[in-house]
Amino acid sequence: MPPEPGERVATPTELAALGALIEGWLDRQRVENPLLEEAERGEPAVARWRLRLAGEEKDHTTVWLTLDQRTLSYETYVMPAPEENHGRFFEHLLARNRGFNGAAFCIGDEDAIYLRGQLPVWAVTEEELDRVVGSLYAYVERCFRPALRIGFASRFG
Repeated sequence: MPPEPGERVATPTELAALGALIEGWLDRQRVENPLLEEAERGEPAVARWRLRLAGEEKDHTTVWLTLDQRTLSYETYVMPAPEENHGRFFEHLLARNRGFNGAAFCIGDEDAIYLRGQLPVWAVTEEELDRVVGSLYAYVERCFRPALRIGFASRFG
């Protein structure tokens, strides 16, 4: 049985292997995924990657993956804070959270809206990376336009 999330701390060797796994997965995505516009690793001292995906409802979705000793955290910026209909807007997002697997809407910097989640390091595989990035992309595509129409209704006349 795997350890509980947060219970196990990855060794530097394990973290290096996970970083290599993510890099290998990204190399394949660069070739195989037509939606992937860019993928890059941040500073060498930080295990963080940025993926930029072409969208339909939202022009681009940028996913950040951050690996630390216990978890792989992932997030994407969805939109700025709503200008109007705040209660209805947040009620809409909370209701959408119910149908998500491994991610949830949250309020981040400057009250902006993000989708966030995390996995324990022992669960990071190429299949999970596919699921995580694919899910974030699908959730943004599904929710962006309706949330925009609620939170910025007067702009849609």
